[in-house]
Amino acid sequence: MHPIRYFLLIFALAVSLGSMAQEVKWNKAGNAFFLENDGNIVSIELPGRQSTTLVPASALTPAGASAPLSVKSFRFSDDEKQLLIYTNAKRVWRYDTRGDYWHLDVATRKLRQLGKGLPASSLMFAKFSPDGKRVAYVSRHNLYTEDLTTGKIDQLTKDGDRRLINGTFDWVYEEEFGCRDGFRWGPDSKSIAYWQIDARQIRDFLMINNTDSIYSFTIPVEYPKVGESPSPCKVGVVSLSTKKTVWMNVPGDPRQHYIPRMEWVPGKQQLIIQQLNRKQNQSKVMLLQPATGAASTILTETDDAWIDVKSYWDDGNIMGWDWLEQNKAFVWVSEKDGWRHLYRVSADGSKETLITQGNYDVINISRIDETNGKVYFLASPENATQQYLYSAPLAGGTPTRITPAGQPGTHDYNIAPAGQFALHSYNSHLLTPDQEIVSLPDHKSLNGKDFTARAKTAASTGSPLRFFQVTTADGVTMDGWMSLPAKFDSTKKYPVVFYVYGEPASCTVKDSYGNGQNPVYDGSMPDDGYIYISLDNRGTPAPKGRTWRKSIYRKVGILNARDQAMAATEILKWPYVDKDRIAVWGWSGGGSMTLNLLCQYPEIYKTGIAVAAVANQLTYDNIYQERYMGLPQEDRAAFIAGSPITYVKNLRGKLLYIHGTGDDNVHYQNAEMLINELIKYKKTFRLMSYPNRSHGIYEGEGTSEHLSATYTEFLRENCPPGAR
Repeated sequence: MHPIRYFLLIFALAVSLGSMAQEVKWNKAGNAFFLENDGNIVSIELPGRQSTTLVPASALTPAGASAPLSVKSFRFSDDEKQLLIYTNAKRVWRYDTRGDYWHLDVATRKLRQLGKGLPASSLMFAKFSPDGKRVAYVSRHNLYTEDLTTGKIDQLTKDGDRRLINGTFDWVYEEEFGCRDGFRWGPDSKSIAYWQIDARQIRDFLMINNTDSIYSFTIPVEYPKVGESPSPCKVGVVSLSTKKTVWMNVPGDPRQHYIPRMEWVPGKQQLIIQQLNRKQNQSKVMLLQPATGAASTILTETDDAWIDVKSYWDDGNIMGWDWLEQNKAFVWVSEKDGWRHLYRVSADGSKETLITQGNYDVINISRIDETNGKVYFLASPENATQQYLYSAPLAGGTPTRITPAGQPGTHDYNIAPAGQFALHSYNSHLLTPDQEIVSLPDHKSLNGKDFTARAKTAASTGSPLRFFQVTTADGVTMDGWMSLPAKFDSTKKYPVVFYVYGEPASCTVKDSYGNGQNPVYDGSMPDDGYIYISLDNRGTPAPKGRTWRKSIYRKVGILNARDQAMAATEILKWPYVDKDRIAVWGWSGGGSMTLNLLCQYPEIYKTGIAVAAVANQLTYDNIYQERYMGLPQEDRAAFIAGSPITYVKNLRGKLLYIHGTGDDNVHYQNAEMLINELIKYKKTFRLMSYPNRSHGIYEGEGTSEHLSATYTEFLRENCPPGAR
């Protein structure tokens, strides 16, 4: 139930050739990076930033075509002599993960399309074998390899279909674990390890399309609802020569556990996996022997609430394993001491060493620089709304801040493999996003930018957005931001609009550009005279320690709603707040929060706009809901207590409900269950359904503009703007 973001901020970096997108790829040596620029693939060498065109646009123009390929992404082979181009991308659920792939020999400029004979835009996750002689990819739920010399295509699996999925994942693994690419080349280039998801035992949820033909039709989605057992998951290793798969003997009932991570141990014919039990409160790291399928557990961890997989720390990138000491140890993330920390674990699991020491959370690993004995990571020990780069010795010790003082806000780093250089991204509520190239660890700008001076100038200019903290009657201190009216007069009273999310998937209060803006509102909220506020309650993934994040366990819809309402109670005491004009809105989990606040605390919230909400927790998927709520078979009452439909009878305020009928994430059935309860209790409300639109409600001509107009008209009518 991830929050929807309504606008994309594009980070740019000024280099000698012009402007560059943030997503770049480092060379293996770590002293240059590659990017696509006007159809060319160029290399920028550091520290001097010399630009070299490695592949001109003409080389990426297929025979008979008038224009080069439109590059969605690209990947070099390990020796950087071959190139894969991903183009013509199509959406699979949330991401554009299928499309066409082309292979280019950089020296000879020979360009040809891969997967000839397979359907257009059907190839997924193409990647070179370690020896550079083949490419493997998935098409239509089966795994293929293609010889780059002869063009011969071999189909390695033949049983794949919509319900038996080889080399990629079903809807719920993708949505909740960030698992998409489901196969890994063996180190010897002679075998491939892959996941197989058996969704044949999962019931389809049927979405109905009433508009694209005279007769309606259904769209099935293999979707395990909370309380339903997961799809069985297997890991197999297929031989390229025999095309036979050896299945790994992972212990346990495959319908009662998950395998969100799997990699080869570098240089060995051995796999390493992470297994989570169904409730996701026990994690096991296992070594698997591809020759026999034998499994042995080397690391076990439990938690009273839940354990997150790597994708949670690394923004959905589930791939990779962080090895050290020539693969004799690896880095592991754990919250077992109450903070999110990094540990060095021996390859057999017998020894652990705490790397990051102190009462703070590691937000994300940026780069492990084993040559210099340090790990770079993001953290913010003093201010949970911000983010900075730190380093710590791999042997363990006190962290050192790398981001210069005088640059308050949110920082991110794309660090080169050798740890010498980084692309540094910086923004705050005062500063639009910008980038520079820096050397490390001295953090010296290589293109002459002075972010400290820019931040100082912005601070002197000021902003209508203010960050604050509020402490509730329960003793909970919450971070918040507020945007005040353009001509604010503290002697008058103003309406307040609260923007909420409040679930474990995301925070809303960050010192980053765009906070305080409401892109769904058609106009300017400050100019119209609204106070706009957002708060992060307990249970949101702020870097405030395990207790803060996991106190919401089995209390989604209760604890988070109370925190928000108690904070609003304190805000209503401010002399310039009009307690009779209090509105709240949110999308997805924020839509659920909006409904809970309107109906659990009707004395506070007078107007609400809920979009794509989970109205009944028993309708959502098993991985998300069971992670944070446990199993309904064990405590069904908690699911009911946290569901908005339980409290509809208390509704007194004005409600606008918005949902897309083609939402494969939060199904439209939530809207209909909510509507039934509203009718039952004779509650009048407004409804806006968008036919066949997904969870983001953006498809189709005029959709975004219509949604904005509907939202704005309702808000102005029921929570009138301006001072009184």
